[in-house]
Amino acid sequence: MLTGILWMGGVSLMGQALLTMDRALEVAEVNSPDMKQTELALVRSQERLNAQRARLKSQFSITLDPFEYEKTNRFDQQTSEWYLNESASTGGTFAINQRILPTDGQLMLVNRFSYNYSLTESAYAANPLSEIYNNNLYLQFSQPIFTYNRTKMETETLELEYESALLRYLIMRLALEGNVAQQFYAVYSNQMRLEIASEELTSNQESYNIIRNKVEGGLLALEELYQAEVNLASSQSSVFNAELTMQNSLDQFKVLIGLPLDTSLMIAAEIMADTVPVNQELAITHALQNRMELREREIDMENAQFGLTQAEATNEFAGSISASFGVQAYDEIFTNMFKNPTNTPAIGISFDIPLFDWGERKSTIKAAEASLQSSQLQYQVERIDIEVGIRSLIRNLKNLEIQIQIQQKTVKNAQLAYDINLERYRNGDLTSLDLGIYQNQLSQAKMDLTNAIIDY
Repeated sequence: MLTGILWMGGVSLMGQALLTMDRALEVAEVNSPDMKQTELALVRSQERLNAQRARLKSQFSITLDPFEYEKTNRFDQQTSEWYLNESASTGGTFAINQRILPTDGQLMLVNRFSYNYSLTESAYAANPLSEIYNNNLYLQFSQPIFTYNRTKMETETLELEYESALLRYLIMRLALEGNVAQQFYAVYSNQMRLEIASEELTSNQESYNIIRNKVEGGLLALEELYQAEVNLASSQSSVFNAELTMQNSLDQFKVLIGLPLDTSLMIAAEIMADTVPVNQELAITHALQNRMELREREIDMENAQFGLTQAEATNEFAGSISASFGVQAYDEIFTNMFKNPTNTPAIGISFDIPLFDWGERKSTIKAAEASLQSSQLQYQVERIDIEVGIRSLIRNLKNLEIQIQIQQKTVKNAQLAYDINLERYRNGDLTSLDLGIYQNQLSQAKMDLTNAIIDY
């Protein structure tokens, strides 16, 4: 269990706050450049998918041709006469376009209205002035045949792209959480190292005072004082080095979670190891069902399958069917335009028949098949790596449980040995050099226990 106390001057976190692991992760998520990039990629994929889904809905459009005017001289070959023609037009088109996802077809409702004016200045013109109102309303359906559904594949590709971006975001968040926890524990470990070094300095200071008094009283030789001074200086150096290491780890932690380096930060934490039994088979089964890396490889296989489908459509035999039914009305007088409308049914079919492509289609398919096989192989390798990783991790957990028990016993014995020899030292039965050995053993045992718990 870890708890942290954080004081930050001039930072968005409130003056003095409790820095839990979750809070540190929240700060890191907001400030981490890698998380920002991954989040932007997720937003981009989401909006691309939203745009595709919007395209699948009915699209309404109006196209306007407000005014067009032309005045030209033209030559009539039958009468060998030049004449002046003046024309003007206006119109607009209203259309509703609906893409049909299940079949990749397209349904359109179109209404085109126009007005055309023409004036011909010619002696031979039967009708010099012409005005026509025209309205054409029709419903049209077009359907590709003998090919794959491009609209559906495009939609599914964007859905997989979004899912892949979401997985990358979640994996990045887990990696960041692991890094934050690792740095958090590193700060704590270095802080404990400083605390142990400070305790060792206090003990050596006490020993130095005892030896100095005895040397001054003539009870010990002068070389004992020299050795005590060496031990004291060594302890002071250890404290300085531990302080330096702790400050460096604090800076790394600030950089990781995105805090200014001049932030005043202190972490107070305590750790304890609560061992839990792990069923290896259950852990492997759960991982193979839920690990996001495997889903990423599955997405790669699905995209590779889409690529194979597209490759098989290279220079393919394909066709399309189109059918429409409409009503056309026109007249020189606007109010009479719809009195005698004309039905305008139409139907057509077309085929695209490739003859010879010099092996392009065959090579494209082979390349897509190789990509699919490669993604399938990566999926199998990922499964094996996950299983191997879990098996190794469980073995390591068992070893760390043993190491914790050993280190706990080692700390207890080292403390007893130091206390006994400290008393011998005070009675003059042990030199300061020998006592320093027991002091170092105790300090190292405490750090080994701390690191073993952190590793677990």
